[in-house]
Amino acid sequence: MTSSVPDSALDPAVAARLKRSADGLVPAIAQQYDTGEVLMLGWMDDEALHRTLTTGRCTYWSRSRGEYWVKGDTSGHVQLVKSVALDCDADTVLVKVDQVGAACHTGARTCFDADVLLDQ
Repeated sequence: MTSSVPDSALDPAVAARLKRSADGLVPAIAQQYDTGEVLMLGWMDDEALHRTLTTGRCTYWSRSRGEYWVKGDTSGHVQLVKSVALDCDADTVLVKVDQVGAACHTGARTCFDADVLLDQ
């Protein structure tokens, strides 16, 4: 189990559609809403998704710390939610955000600009 929260207030119809990993998580891609820039990948369980949908701020499940974290609470680099969608298989969440500051924990704008493997 990913957390000590036994139940979530996530809409049961949404929860029934989600295809979670063995540890109860779905990948959540954060994308800048106006430019399409892919910012980062985090993980959500039902409660993190519910919090994201209801607070207007991205909440993730930290696999390393074993707790929820709201993007920007410690860094100030918040993600203001503009829209949330499931992919066609309901196994990935796309959160379009207005990113304030860096998205990556390294201080970079995006987690995907430091180690480019191919750029044609």
